[in-house]
Amino acid sequence: MNHAFLATCPAGVGVYLAQELTGFGAQQIVERPVGVSFEGELAVAYQACLCSRMANRIILQLGAAEVNSGDELYQATRQIDWTAHLAATSSLLVEFAGRSADVRNAQFGAQRIKDAIVDQFREKGMGRPSVDLKQPDVRVFARLSKGRLVLGINLSGDSLHRRGYRLDGGVAPLRENIAAAALWAAGWPERSRQGEALLDPMCGSATVLLEGALMALDRPPGLNRKRFGFHGWAGHDEDQWRAVRSNADERAATPPAHQLEIRGYDGDMQAVRRSQDNIGRLGLEGIVRIRCKDLALVTRPTHRDLSRGVLVTNPPWGERMGQADALPHLYNALGERISEEFDNWLAVVLTSELSLGKAVGLRANKRHRFHNGRFDLHCLQFQLGPDNRFRPLQQAAEHGSGGRSTASLALSQGGQMVANRLRKNLKRLTPWLKREDVTCYRVYDADIPEYAAAIDVYEGRLHIAEYAAPKEIPEQKAAQRFADLVAGARDVYEVAAAEEVAVKQRLRQRGRDQYQRLETTRERLVVREGRVKVLVNLHDYLDTGLFLDHRPLRTWLGREASGGHFLNLFSYTGVATVHAALGGATTSTSVDSSATYLDWFNANLALNGLSDRQHRGVRADVRDWLSEETRAYDLIMVDPPSFSNSKGQADFDVQADHFSLLELAMARLSERGVLYFSTNHRKFVLDPAVEQTWQVQDVTQDSIPEDFSRNQRIHACWRLTHN
Repeated sequence: MNHAFLATCPAGVGVYLAQELTGFGAQQIVERPVGVSFEGELAVAYQACLCSRMANRIILQLGAAEVNSGDELYQATRQIDWTAHLAATSSLLVEFAGRSADVRNAQFGAQRIKDAIVDQFREKGMGRPSVDLKQPDVRVFARLSKGRLVLGINLSGDSLHRRGYRLDGGVAPLRENIAAAALWAAGWPERSRQGEALLDPMCGSATVLLEGALMALDRPPGLNRKRFGFHGWAGHDEDQWRAVRSNADERAATPPAHQLEIRGYDGDMQAVRRSQDNIGRLGLEGIVRIRCKDLALVTRPTHRDLSRGVLVTNPPWGERMGQADALPHLYNALGERISEEFDNWLAVVLTSELSLGKAVGLRANKRHRFHNGRFDLHCLQFQLGPDNRFRPLQQAAEHGSGGRSTASLALSQGGQMVANRLRKNLKRLTPWLKREDVTCYRVYDADIPEYAAAIDVYEGRLHIAEYAAPKEIPEQKAAQRFADLVAGARDVYEVAAAEEVAVKQRLRQRGRDQYQRLETTRERLVVREGRVKVLVNLHDYLDTGLFLDHRPLRTWLGREASGGHFLNLFSYTGVATVHAALGGATTSTSVDSSATYLDWFNANLALNGLSDRQHRGVRADVRDWLSEETRAYDLIMVDPPSFSNSKGQADFDVQADHFSLLELAMARLSERGVLYFSTNHRKFVLDPAVEQTWQVQDVTQDSIPEDFSRNQRIHACWRLTHN
């Protein structure tokens, strides 16, 4: 005997649910706004309850009617013989959704339907069914939409998307049936039979991987569910249910024809532990393998031929997790990584913001949209390969003095002097720049005393910071000299437009002045330092976000951080932390009192595909934080400002206070750890007590790079270890 059923599902999933139901033997399949209607024998509904990966609920439809008022709701319910579906001793729950002009809330609608059912039993002289809001014997389905009421029995019970393996979904849980729909849309069931791999580089709770494993193993998602809604229904056929269950058990026990390769990575150790717990609940430890690894370090496995596969990931969305400003850079880092490592694979990215999908920097071949809880979720498919080239968020300018053609500027005698010195410096630096692959460097630092400024190059873009002229130099003359210097630099680097040069008057700053905004362009340029990508802002602040003179020190940190815990004090934009993280630091902590710089740090993390869980930023006064911290760190960087009188914090003078600061920092250094202490205070003298207390090595000379060799006092640096 055929019955009419309705399978509800999230919006956008219906097309795949209809395909799935066809495989179960359903007939008269029609996609509806709320799901998919179909017909079939009871066994088809049982199979849908047990095996559907896409449905939320399976409803046995009992009747429908046009209603507007509460009384009409009551009368329509009375037209159905409820005694055929539940006993007088049964408990029930009415699951009502919808409204009309008279039926204004779900509680009222559920009450009227419950009254109609109970009154029917009472008029027949039978007992009165009770109401159970938690574990009812029978769940009555009622949906009112556009004046039409549909009534039925919920055969599935609790929503089928709750598989039972995920007790803690993390901050932003992806519903299991949405994950299944994304995999289905990518053709994963067939691809798995062809021996392709499945990988998630930001796996979170491993929902995508587990749904993929269940699909590849042909294992019904409801196999571990102890009770369905039909178990308390009076029309339940236990023999048919046992036959359906037996067939599913037999399929699940059949090993796959091909070796399954399903892997996941996440930079958050807590997420990895959640994933491993979820894998254990399903007994899939031998199938799904998870490792703690940042996105930046994810590569295609090489232990066997994995030239083709499906990469599916659900990165942070922004509404529930993630640093909103950093997310475009994270998605761009994802696009760059997968395009480099997974040639010929199919990549699927799930995101609630289409702009973030565009930030991936790849062309989407197909797009789908699903409704996940309160959010619409875009499902973007990217066929990776030479025909789909990665595009960074912004294309950096070419390095060097060429690449832009423009007529030479008419230079004054002073401008020509500066241009000549720049060309001389470039000739000396160019072999080193090419050998070390340095793209951001200082090319001029008051080499001609009358033209006192620092000129830095950020991958072809100029940043010119004027030093304050002596008081005896007239303001007009100082301004003319600076204009000549800018003109000379533009001529050498062939920059036609003055607005393409970041120009600043660099006065001596104290305390909070260093954080004051000069402009509000908010333009951030992505530059590289070795394999580290860095966001710099050439216009808005006195400093750009990257201290060029610390390049060697950051390289050391990247080499020495592997397997250890790194601490970055006065962390600024966290570039040193990124070096340490990409160098293999297990965890890192970056402490700074500036919210602006910590946000910048999070953006740098995202840009490099690093987890802000394993590499945390802390906003705090460094000395206060050190006084309370108890963890030990294997590698520490201390690079304090020369002076600080920030509001709400104790004044700091690096000369007077560095010993007490180092005492606090060395207390956090592990027994065999290393601490680097650096300062750019030009008149700084190391307290003799430092060398008396710890082993100290002056590494200043080695820490000053070639482009700063003309200015040996740009900073001083020491390496400290315990005695």
